[in-house]
Amino acid sequence: MVLHPKAKVRVAGQEVTFCCKASGTPVPKKYYWYHNGTLLERKVHGYSSRLSLKGLALEQAGTYHCKASSEAGAIKSAPAQLTVLAQGQESCKSEPEPSLVELPSECPQDATGSRYYNVGRCPPAPCASGVGGHSECGADAGRCCGVQRMELRDVPCAGFSLPIKVVAECGCGPCAQPRVLVQGRVTAADTGEPLRFGQIFLGGRKVGFTGYKGSFTIEVPPDTQRLVVRFVDRQQRFVDTVKVLPFNRRGGAVYQEVKMLRKKEPVELDGSRLNAIPLGEDSGREPVGELVLPAGAFLRPSGEVFNGTVKASVTFLDPRDMATASAASSDLSFADAEGDIAPLRTYGMFAVEFREQSSGAALQTGPVEVRMDAGQVWMPEHLQKMKLWSLNPETGLWEEEGVLRPAERSRRKREERTFLVGNLEIRERRLFNLDVPEDRRCFVKVRAYSNEKFNPYEQLEGVVVSLINLEPQPGYPTNPRAWGRFDSVVTGPNGACLPAFCDGQRPDAYSAYVTATLGGEELEAVASSPKLNPNAVGVSQPYLGKLGYRRSDHDDPDLKKTAFQINVAKPDPNNVDETNGPVYPYRSLQECEQAPVGANHLRFYRVEVDKYEYNVVPFKESDLTSWTGDYLSWWPNPQEFRACFIKVQIEGPQEYMVRSRNVGGSHPRTRGQLYGLRDTRSVRDMMLENTSGACVEFKCSGMLFDQSLVDRTLVSIVPQGSCHRSAVNGLLRDYLSRHPPVADNNHTAAFSMLAPVDPLGHNYGIYTVTDQNPRLAKEIAIGRCFDGTSDGFSREMKAAAGTAVTFTCQERPAGRESFFQRLLTAPAEA
Repeated sequence: MVLHPKAKVRVAGQEVTFCCKASGTPVPKKYYWYHNGTLLERKVHGYSSRLSLKGLALEQAGTYHCKASSEAGAIKSAPAQLTVLAQGQESCKSEPEPSLVELPSECPQDATGSRYYNVGRCPPAPCASGVGGHSECGADAGRCCGVQRMELRDVPCAGFSLPIKVVAECGCGPCAQPRVLVQGRVTAADTGEPLRFGQIFLGGRKVGFTGYKGSFTIEVPPDTQRLVVRFVDRQQRFVDTVKVLPFNRRGGAVYQEVKMLRKKEPVELDGSRLNAIPLGEDSGREPVGELVLPAGAFLRPSGEVFNGTVKASVTFLDPRDMATASAASSDLSFADAEGDIAPLRTYGMFAVEFREQSSGAALQTGPVEVRMDAGQVWMPEHLQKMKLWSLNPETGLWEEEGVLRPAERSRRKREERTFLVGNLEIRERRLFNLDVPEDRRCFVKVRAYSNEKFNPYEQLEGVVVSLINLEPQPGYPTNPRAWGRFDSVVTGPNGACLPAFCDGQRPDAYSAYVTATLGGEELEAVASSPKLNPNAVGVSQPYLGKLGYRRSDHDDPDLKKTAFQINVAKPDPNNVDETNGPVYPYRSLQECEQAPVGANHLRFYRVEVDKYEYNVVPFKESDLTSWTGDYLSWWPNPQEFRACFIKVQIEGPQEYMVRSRNVGGSHPRTRGQLYGLRDTRSVRDMMLENTSGACVEFKCSGMLFDQSLVDRTLVSIVPQGSCHRSAVNGLLRDYLSRHPPVADNNHTAAFSMLAPVDPLGHNYGIYTVTDQNPRLAKEIAIGRCFDGTSDGFSREMKAAAGTAVTFTCQERPAGRESFFQRLLTAPAEA
């Protein structure tokens, strides 16, 4: 399906047109349209690949999707929501929805000491449009609900007032069109060696190469539902890898680590004799099966039989090895007879490569036999459903090659094992799979939060949540025998729903191993030991006990805390305790996606110790649609984010909070006005006594949102405590003196500068990174800052390397309140 219908909003009486388009061989010519799952009569609506509805009534609201078919099969589109408003009903309310931001600690808002302030937000929902006809099949951006007016308010704090901009009015306007990107790195699954200058394909089209360190950036084409990417090693050391990569439809970049499987060293075969190649013997276990090639099986592309010496490489991905899950190709899905994308449960994949020894020319095969050991299939019901599949590298879908049936008799008399046998011919496709379709499916609800407080208004979007389906050992649900499937979903404003295999009769028949990353940073799961807290996990008892929730460090505190494992117990509809999440039946996807934040769900959170960010113009970095064009916006360009950090060295016996205060320095519209604040606690240097370092973000200098004039941000860096400035990087001091005006530095307890426009680098103690993902830009900049280099990355502070300014502090810090009062009430030029 290359064109999917889009969501629409109309007023009753208007018309609407939905469009879809499928490709295939042969070209699909039959199209069917469905409303809320019910087939619409072709004679009544006269549709083809377009569906037009005139004189809309309220009852015609709902979901619409199309199905295309040919003699080769069928495929369905993603559903599109049609909202039909009554006459006079608003599609975008002028009154903003509540949205809370955290204020500095000096600004309590009520007697309870709450520091949250309602700045409002406009939901980015589509607005009603009267457009109809063929133009609706194009790339029209449409109209969406957004900010129409903001107003500046002053928030009373302890001894000063803090400026903040709030949404005053919402209205309809052109929809934002943020760039949608996927970034990441491609490395070997065994050694971490990067795929240098590997080819990248979208469908059958080459779109670029990986970098020297294996990095890549892909811009997602509009209307993409499944992003199928193929990575090819031009040196032929790795198996071609096909990935279905998750992305954030609301814009911005999602980061992915891609693992490639190293090809197995080839063996020499005599093409004129019978040959058998074991599948899965490297893991020290019994092979899963074998590939049997009869005499004369090898063919040249012309069809001529090749009986010479063959160099054969068969690389088997064994799901009994848990480490192989990340290297699996595709997302283990196929299109069933009705056109639905359905999941597979794998028992092993194998990639084949046959070449003539003398010339190196590629060979194909005639009919060959795949024999699978039935003893490796631990679920008896799977024996009758086992099939052989090949991967379509353009769609990322597995297509059926044949059925594996019990062998009538053993090939060798001494062989006591029972085999399932299937046949295939190896032509253009070289990646195959031993799988069963699995219809016992559920969805698992997961949310990600910015901290361990789990406030509903501090959820993170753009987090990649991954779920590996496991098949546990009988009686030992935490000891998996094999993995069966791998899925990834990106969190939206209401979390994410991950597909998973489940069982209603045996709660531990399937378990799930779940992780979450944001811009390459691993998020933490909620602890399960020494005591399990249902309120923290997000799931009430007794269902939580049935799920058997365990964080990855449950038995060993030295392990990472970045994953959890649960039994995917299908909810019992007759048990009220199991009807509120976090596991939902497969047909209840909409209920899962729309579940209120108070419903049961599983949680991840970011670990940010003593770090605080405040923007005068509120912006959620995980939701690019929350960006507002304003002169005081911290990020002036929503298509590209430039993160700037200054490295501060502190000589003192403890760690200290360091704040940057950022105001307009040279632009006439912002001079003296606050952009925002950043607080960071210094990190101790383990190699230097009484020394710590802090990487403090500041607002980069440059064009503001109107792209007309540059502003040199006036940045003040002040550590909390009895500190004085003892040294300034000589190169930075010389640069600032050569690029006037120069900020006054009369106060020895602070360092001020009109921030450089140029991206200076570690020799100056300034670290600048530009990226389409603001969090990833900051993460890279912090890693370089910790390391003190321009291209390194470290989690350990090297306080004396690449430093901009040094402070010497006494043992007893000043009171936080008085320090921040002095800082915030100081004039801009101080």
